[in-house]
Amino acid sequence: MLMAAAMKSPTAELRARSNASRIAHVEILRDMREAEPVWRSLETGMLTPYQRFDFLAQWQMHVGAREGLQPCIIIAYDTDRQPLLLLPLASSQENGVRVARFMGGKHVTFNMALLRQDFAAAATSVDLEALLRAIREHPSRIDILALTRQPDRWRDLPNPMTQLPSQTAVNDCPLMTIAPGSLPADRISNSFRRRLKGKERKLQALSGYRYHLLETDHDIKRTLDWFFVVKPQRMAAQKLPNVFADPGVEDFLRAACMARLPNGARVVEIHSLECDSEIIALFAGVADNDRFSMMFNTYTMSENSRFSPGLILMRDIIDSYAERGLTSLDLGIGSDDYKRLFCKGDEPIFDSFLPLTTIGKLAAIGMSSLTHAKRMVKQTPALMQLAQILRGALHR
Repeated sequence: MLMAAAMKSPTAELRARSNASRIAHVEILRDMREAEPVWRSLETGMLTPYQRFDFLAQWQMHVGAREGLQPCIIIAYDTDRQPLLLLPLASSQENGVRVARFMGGKHVTFNMALLRQDFAAAATSVDLEALLRAIREHPSRIDILALTRQPDRWRDLPNPMTQLPSQTAVNDCPLMTIAPGSLPADRISNSFRRRLKGKERKLQALSGYRYHLLETDHDIKRTLDWFFVVKPQRMAAQKLPNVFADPGVEDFLRAACMARLPNGARVVEIHSLECDSEIIALFAGVADNDRFSMMFNTYTMSENSRFSPGLILMRDIIDSYAERGLTSLDLGIGSDDYKRLFCKGDEPIFDSFLPLTTIGKLAAIGMSSLTHAKRMVKQTPALMQLAQILRGALHR
């Protein structure tokens, strides 16, 4: 048997049933601060920027807690009590079923376990089966792990979670790869650059026109103040629901953009085009030493929107991160036309619905079927057009 532990209850030690598994102990913690030391220690391993403690702690505080979600942080250890893996989950009752999902909700592009680097490279199906068995045997029942939007690979390693039952996620994520030392024309063609330069000349005539990565609290606050006025107008014009109006979301994004990582960098980086009279465009996302992943963006409602400021800003961002040595960039889930101007590939993403109880098996069938149906709609132009018409009608 394996060990599972919960906050405020004695830790019960269980032996691994298979000597082949490196996982000897498992804890399930219900408090972010209790998990923080181990969480931060695993941030030197394999994870996406979305799984950093400083990011998800803000989400849980401002969004998760308001939605009634309880931290469900699963940590696996080896025989020397060294952490191998951490699943940053939150659990809740959904139609009578106890479901554990990745923290971060719809504002996270990728979900992953945090993995110690050597374990990520060598983890086997035996290890993962041992992990699931320990979770299944924990006294505070979880019926199903709904682990969605996981990348097949991260950096140079396959995601070990692909060894569990899975299916293709609903949406693709457009991806741009940047070869180290590449020339600007290798990233964005000279012809596309000339088109953008022609548009930019109109903006360059504006007093104080500039591109910059926001650094000061003052700049971040005033830019977010503008964003939370303009973005709802943009979404209304597109007949899209305003996801930024959900309870706690604005507070979460403001806190995450203000927060700093231990190295001093911002948890969320904001890039803007502006002039003395207005902010023209904004892109914000998370970054590590390899990848920038876009979270949210918008652009002005003024006449300056005619000059493609979002595309110009995206060009500047790509060049900036290439100079910093990053090797990839993604523009978030979805197939918007502008993304394909820059991203010629896709990041493969998968979902896993892992039942742990009998009722969890029924829930897994339902969740899996719904995901298949949504993907079919997304991949079938006629069905997608119908869905857009219905969505527009509902939001009139």
